[in-house]
Amino acid sequence: MKFLGKYLKDYKKESIFAPLFKMLEAIFELLVPLVMASIIDVGIANRDRDYVIHMCLLLTLFAILGLAFAITAQYFAAKAAIYTASKMRADLFHRIMDMSAASHGSVGTSALTTRITSDINQIQSGINMFLRLFLRSPFIVFGAMIMALIVDVKSTLIFVIVIALLGLVVYGITKSTLPIFSRIQKKMERVFLAVGENLEGARVIRAFGNQDQQKQAFGTQTEDLYADQMRAGKVSALLNPITYVIVNLGVVAVIWFGSTQVDMGILAKGQVVALVNYMSQILVELIKLANLIVVLMRAYASVTRVEQIMEMPYDERTYVTETQKASEADAVSYEQVSFAYPQAGEMAIRDIDFKVPDHGTVGIIGGTGSGKSTVLHLLNHMYDASKGKVLIYGKDVRSYKENELTKIVGLVPQRGVLFHGSIRDNIRFGREDITDDMIATAVHAAQADNVIESKEHGLDEEILQDARNLSGGQRQRLMIARALAGQPKILVLDDSASALDVATDAALRKAIRGLPWHPTTFIVSQRASSVMEADQILVMEDGCIVGKGKHEDLLRDNAIYQEIYYSQFPKDEKEQNS
Repeated sequence: MKFLGKYLKDYKKESIFAPLFKMLEAIFELLVPLVMASIIDVGIANRDRDYVIHMCLLLTLFAILGLAFAITAQYFAAKAAIYTASKMRADLFHRIMDMSAASHGSVGTSALTTRITSDINQIQSGINMFLRLFLRSPFIVFGAMIMALIVDVKSTLIFVIVIALLGLVVYGITKSTLPIFSRIQKKMERVFLAVGENLEGARVIRAFGNQDQQKQAFGTQTEDLYADQMRAGKVSALLNPITYVIVNLGVVAVIWFGSTQVDMGILAKGQVVALVNYMSQILVELIKLANLIVVLMRAYASVTRVEQIMEMPYDERTYVTETQKASEADAVSYEQVSFAYPQAGEMAIRDIDFKVPDHGTVGIIGGTGSGKSTVLHLLNHMYDASKGKVLIYGKDVRSYKENELTKIVGLVPQRGVLFHGSIRDNIRFGREDITDDMIATAVHAAQADNVIESKEHGLDEEILQDARNLSGGQRQRLMIARALAGQPKILVLDDSASALDVATDAALRKAIRGLPWHPTTFIVSQRASSVMEADQILVMEDGCIVGKGKHEDLLRDNAIYQEIYYSQFPKDEKEQNS
């Protein structure tokens, strides 16, 4: 629990005052049976009305003070729990943002979502309950036993037996349910994943008429989760009836033993009532303690899961130090680069070797799964190359700091995202040095002028969540504008014009060639028309470069490029270009 203590240490005062005030409240609660015994044995027995009134006023004072202490304790406990959970959630969010692509992929989005929502909430509840009850309940249980000892030594044996039996019951149920709660949290992640996939892919599911299958699959997952929750619930539910049986048997034993003591003149009637009240207090507090243990078990499982994420390496990528400055050599060089994704059995790309001069344009084409995007993942150091080197302006890509690399390489990924906010904020995206003139240049080059003009508020138009108020082509053009706004030296278009018509795609490529800073451009596409004007075209298949050259040369000599090209152009165009 050292991990949790690291957060609670900032709230030492609250963590001390919360249980302290709860114990003060408990002291008044323990005194009540003694006052009641005194009322019965002194006030009522002697028909002393004034004494009864005074004792009742004393009980009222105890109630007021106890309430004040309870409210104060609740305030400190809630403050410690809420602020600790908030800080933990913020740290976890920052940790997730700092994760490398490999780490993020190994954990999964649904698991991270569960940890930052459900798990943190469980931890918050656990802290709150812990600070309120972890001292109060044991204090009252053992305090009630000591007070019973003060009332009558012989009856204390009944209390000892009852507490020992209840302790065994609580321990057994705790040991049985802890692994079940851990399984529940894992299965909750799978349910989150299913919900996310179905919400994101709702249109695809409807298009293929797959609603019934998805409902059935989701039902199976929720039934599995339900089965574990019921199993944990049934075991936990045993706690209350078993506790009630043991304590009520203890109450019977106290009454039976106390009545014999009263008949013998050893105990007064009020003392027997006090002993019964102390036994009832033990019952109530042990039920609270049992519920606390259930909450703490869930919180413990959640703490473990959050700690796993927080203790993951901040970045699994390798960084090297190079003293030389970036040269005016080739803009990009791949030197016999091979790469395998984490936990993958084979290389995704193998022996990739090519150079790109500054201001040049490279087209990468190939079938689905041929490794086109993987090549570019290494260019912006999303992953480390398994073998070989990737150089940018003569320097190993691993020697660049991340903020340097993001300024050099402007990336438009396959599955880009626009965030809720204005179009201007999305294009600028936190880069305050980007001026409105730079935004205008980027928007014009990205063929997004008509997108801005079609919106009532122009650049200040709000983009809804998931960009629901934009078409696919509009989204892609704004994402391209976002990459161009920073005027990167290297521009990477990873199949980012797939939603554009051929004319817009051609106009986009022409505009990029005419940019004043002449970026080195990578165009990944499955369209031959998108890459045919590139200075160099790389043809990929099964993770290897199987062709390299200009359009005319590849069309003449490379069978794979021919197959791609001729599958996309009508026969008369084939003959025209042959």
